[in-house]
Amino acid sequence: MTTIDIRSSTVLPAHREPVELRTSDGLTLVGELAMPESRRPVATLVTLHPLPTAGGFMDSHILRKAANRLPALADVAVLRFNTRGTKSPRGTSEGVFGEGVTERADVEAAMRFVTERQLPHPWLVGWSFGTELTLKYGLEHDIDGAILLSPPLHRTTADEIAAWQGSGVRLVALIPELDDYLRPPEAMERFASVPDIELVPVEGGKHLWVGELQTMRVLTEIVARVNPEALPLPSTFEQTAD
Repeated sequence: MTTIDIRSSTVLPAHREPVELRTSDGLTLVGELAMPESRRPVATLVTLHPLPTAGGFMDSHILRKAANRLPALADVAVLRFNTRGTKSPRGTSEGVFGEGVTERADVEAAMRFVTERQLPHPWLVGWSFGTELTLKYGLEHDIDGAILLSPPLHRTTADEIAAWQGSGVRLVALIPELDDYLRPPEAMERFASVPDIELVPVEGGKHLWVGELQTMRVLTEIVARVNPEALPLPSTFEQTAD
């Protein structure tokens, strides 16, 4: 056995599969499914990345680190993909950026993939622009819950937010204290129509969640909802020698 210190670049064992998602309007989106190496997942994270016109893609660091760590540490599956027109080392998804409108079909394609693969207990995890897609379209699908990371609420209407109240779907929002767009006091006002929401102010947090302390906070909050028995997340991993 070898003890690995978990750092920013650490990639823990998992079964990683390049995947393609086909949208209802005929586009092919590229992505990756990361699964626990030797067990069935207990839950599934369907991740929606930050704004592609501002550099967001499936490898945006929090989503990449979730895929690199959580299959091994928390027995969860992590689906990442590039929304239409978005490019990453995995490849470029067909189509063009749709301002959060045509991306409705991208979310649907991801959720259809989850159903076809019989992946259990799906949660949407949106970051920044990805939270807009989550709030707009998440309730159209069979999900256990949704986790919002740094929601800017630029494209989400008041009615779309209010629709989550009484939906029976858990809604959690991590609000950085020092966010560039939406800070905890304003978040309380903007989400007032959803009193059931779990608003989590993150002291010292910033929109991009830079640094290992913020990364661990985000991953811990995610795991606390989808598989709390896996907490606390360790800072080391015992690697079996080949």
